[in-house]
Amino acid sequence: MKTGVFLAFFLLGEIPCSALGFLQQGGLLGVGTGASNSTLFSAETPAGLTAEEIPPVLEMNPLSPNIHASAAPSRAEQVMRALLKAHPKRIKDIAFVDGDWAVELNGDWYFYAEGKILPQDIRSSSEPYTPQPFYNYPKDLPAWQRPTKEEAARLAQLTIARRSQQAANRSQFFYNALWGIHNRAEAWEQVKTIRFLDKNILVHHAILEELALVEQQITKTARNNRQVRQWLDSIGTISAWNWRTIADTQSTSNHAYGMAIDILPKTAHGLETYWLWTAQKREDWWNVPYSARYHPPDAVVKIFESYGFIWGGKWLFYDTMHFEYRPEILLLNNIAITGQY
Repeated sequence: MKTGVFLAFFLLGEIPCSALGFLQQGGLLGVGTGASNSTLFSAETPAGLTAEEIPPVLEMNPLSPNIHASAAPSRAEQVMRALLKAHPKRIKDIAFVDGDWAVELNGDWYFYAEGKILPQDIRSSSEPYTPQPFYNYPKDLPAWQRPTKEEAARLAQLTIARRSQQAANRSQFFYNALWGIHNRAEAWEQVKTIRFLDKNILVHHAILEELALVEQQITKTARNNRQVRQWLDSIGTISAWNWRTIADTQSTSNHAYGMAIDILPKTAHGLETYWLWTAQKREDWWNVPYSARYHPPDAVVKIFESYGFIWGGKWLFYDTMHFEYRPEILLLNNIAITGQY
């Protein structure tokens, strides 16, 4: 087993639940076997552990005509190209500058900086920050596999480490600039109320159209799909904007940007939705199979993904009520954003 990658994945909040299965098979999500020069995940690996480099995703087509992509683009180039394609109305261009890939946003350049995405004036003092997560995300939910005794023991240790280590402090400079939010007051100016699946929610104005189209497709699908119709009828609450950090960290939650929503049923009938809530009831939260978790229908997940949202049910540290707008993650994993506008 590729132990370094296995350990590195478990320390991130958003990591694919396929990590166990695919590592047992000797790979990561089937997206390549060559080593990347990225050290993206090493900053969150416990002391004394070495993270192997993450395999690159499949090569993407050049996204900017004035930049020549190499035959094997680096992880930095891949991430920056994905960001440009994901946010073309906000990001103007990418370039290789001062030995690193960078994107131009609001007249300023933000550098990859080992995944931290930092402005020029912060590059030389980046030590306090941990990288933004640009991770492998599976197109389809892989089959659940019960961890071996060895893996379960490592997961127990890593859960303790996750809670006891210094809270992660992701560099938020880029996403603050991308969404125009640096504090609660600015967030309040950016969020708007939308009626979504019969609930009033506050979200960033930039995703009003995407959510309206997601709702349109879900309701259309429900006409001929009993499972989706029953899921719609079962919805109890939908929450979105909330000025807060990610649990147990110093990092800004995507809820604080109004870019994430949580959909909970009226009753979960004893099914688990969030790994941290499960961990408060049982230590072996990882031993909960899909059949014991609350999952929206796969058709619903696919509709969200087609408009740039990822689903927290595909993370190892699962959050099955959670959807967030991260089109760059889908593009990095060669998952097409096919929603019709």
